[in-house]
Amino acid sequence: MSSTAQTPRTSSRTRTTSESTVELELNLDGTGASSIDTSVPFFDHMLTAFAKHSLTDLTVRASGDTAIDAHHTVEDISIVLGQAIREALGDKSGISRYGDALVPLDEALAQAVVDISGRPYLVHTGEPAGFEHHLIGGHFTGSLVRHTFEAITFNAGLTVHVRVLGGRDPHHIAEAEYKAFARAFRQAKALDPLVDGIPSTKGAL
Repeated sequence: MSSTAQTPRTSSRTRTTSESTVELELNLDGTGASSIDTSVPFFDHMLTAFAKHSLTDLTVRASGDTAIDAHHTVEDISIVLGQAIREALGDKSGISRYGDALVPLDEALAQAVVDISGRPYLVHTGEPAGFEHHLIGGHFTGSLVRHTFEAITFNAGLTVHVRVLGGRDPHHIAEAEYKAFARAFRQAKALDPLVDGIPSTKGAL
């Protein structure tokens, strides 16, 4: 394995706008430890699940105009998370690159496939009609699930497919999606001792 792949895969980033302030640190080679305070409780829950199931150490401190809507704060955190992932991955030497996970949560079932491709692309299907309007945990709208994946994939340079295969409870559906993404990302970011250099015939990702 190249020496580049063995360097610490960490990132520390901040973002301040008139709508929110975000401070974020991550370690892709962590144990899943997290300390999350976004001022949006359900998003705290989802980011904690992402850290735990992707084995990414994650610290997030954020505040924003949540009295208006959770949208701006969730979007800005997702942008910063994507940027931090991209930075921490470095030149991507030695990574597995691809990951696939199928995750149930009671009656809900979601699948995620991740390619650390350098080409941002999201395919997101299967959420039941009306899910995007449902309030989860008080003021996290169902539409923010997709929006989170859009912001992360674009800023991290990932190709991601997320499918909801079944589900009734909006909390369960959303959580299954985040956990499936986390498990697929865990596989994709993992360092593979059999990979020599960058896993692409182009020589770059």
